[in-house]
Amino acid sequence: MSTPETCPSDMPKYLQEIQLTEKFKDLILSLPREKGWVSTLHQYQGFWHGTRFIQGVLSFQKHFQSQNADVILVSTPKSGTTWLKAIIFSLVNRTTFPDPKHHPLLTTNPHVLVPFLELDLFINDDENRLPNLSSFSSSSSCPRLFSTHLPYVSLPESVKSSACKLVYLCRNPKDTFVSLWHFTNRLRPESWGENSMEEAFEKFCRGVSLYGPFWDHSLGYWKESLERPEKVLFLRFEDMKREPDINLRKLAEFIGCPFSEEEEAKNVVENVLKLCSFESLSNLEVNKKGKLWSGQAHKAFFRRGEVGDWVNYLTDEMAERLDLIVEQKMHGSGLKF
Repeated sequence: MSTPETCPSDMPKYLQEIQLTEKFKDLILSLPREKGWVSTLHQYQGFWHGTRFIQGVLSFQKHFQSQNADVILVSTPKSGTTWLKAIIFSLVNRTTFPDPKHHPLLTTNPHVLVPFLELDLFINDDENRLPNLSSFSSSSSCPRLFSTHLPYVSLPESVKSSACKLVYLCRNPKDTFVSLWHFTNRLRPESWGENSMEEAFEKFCRGVSLYGPFWDHSLGYWKESLERPEKVLFLRFEDMKREPDINLRKLAEFIGCPFSEEEEAKNVVENVLKLCSFESLSNLEVNKKGKLWSGQAHKAFFRRGEVGDWVNYLTDEMAERLDLIVEQKMHGSGLKF
């Protein structure tokens, strides 16, 4: 039987190890290691990453040169990333693609339109083979759009020092955990079976999850958003769901493309939200049957997209334990869920 430690070559790419350089192998051996939810995790700069993707992280850190007009979406996994990618792409390109009946989102998954820097663009078998980013627009009216799951501490210096915008999306940790548990089980081959919720919950509470600890990740961007509000916009998934129009306008103002009075009169805000709604995106053929380059099925990114779904999965004891951990970790920061 195959296990996360012994992946045959016919496994999806996201479960296969890439060819590692000797330098990279030495680094991997020096890092703390844990059995992950899908594959082995290694702790780098205080956060947990899959073995396959650390080389992409290092290449991104070393080679990416941010431009002042860039907009980078940041999130922990399963915080509503797919939804916000669709929203940001539609927002920035609303004059380029004014007709919702002929929009790229109808035929292309949001993760393709707004790729991950460390997971898509900078990951390959040769750490010195760099991605060609010339196809990405770069202007104040049409900025380059990228995404990352990296914590603030691990961002390249050019991202921190440039005038580029960081849009951070955070979600209630209980819903984040439940969504991540479902998602990682979808990524596991059937022969491996499911991770038990109890085992996954123990890991999450110890901070051992993709890009975890959750609280350290959130706090890093929360503090930056307070110190540099012109640089970092901190959004909550729950606020986006409750007041999508208000938060869409806030996002548009932040990235420098506010809605005009004419656009407001033409219901452009409502049209963007309708096009990017969970119901609309999840029912598209491309998101039902397509796959990413890494082998991940598009449908794996669409489950329920609801607030408070954790009540259907966590016991009272589990919820209380996680609430207590988060309260202790966030104490004094002003960040609450």
